[in-house]
Amino acid sequence: MNPRELKIISASDRESIRIGRNLAACLVKGDVVGLIGDLGSGKTWFSKGLIQGLGVRPGTVVTSPTFALVNDYEGARTGPDGKPEVLSIFHMDLYRLNHPGELMAAGLTEYLDQGEIVIIEWAERWPEILPPQAIRVYFTIRGEQERELRIVCEQARYHSILKKMRELEEKK
Repeated sequence: MNPRELKIISASDRESIRIGRNLAACLVKGDVVGLIGDLGSGKTWFSKGLIQGLGVRPGTVVTSPTFALVNDYEGARTGPDGKPEVLSIFHMDLYRLNHPGELMAAGLTEYLDQGEIVIIEWAERWPEILPPQAIRVYFTIRGEQERELRIVCEQARYHSILKKMRELEEKK
């Protein structure tokens, strides 16, 4: 077992949302989350949970940014220092982009330098834009509803992120 990864089985879209919320509890400003998997593997459901878990207003509709390329949200929560914190969340989708130049032309790479939370669906299409410390979530379809989510974390705080995820998953 790789100590820098965690495998979780989701039996439904609702569970994928819950798992996304749990990962949100582990994120800090500046984190980038790359979502990798086939069409219909649950990336957008997971993203909904991530974004909800980052404290967007109740009732905020979280949609796939396939055609917009980027949806931005504002979240609010208690920060690591115990003080209220406002978060900018950028949810990207690279599915429709055909070559790396389109990333630059659309200004998508600029979001990575803003020190906010960035979620990238279809990150496997242009892996070179993911920073080395990005958290990667691989989605594998295992059945009609069942998905395997493999969270891979190479950054220095990987141990604390995966430890917290394990604890949150045990509480489900």
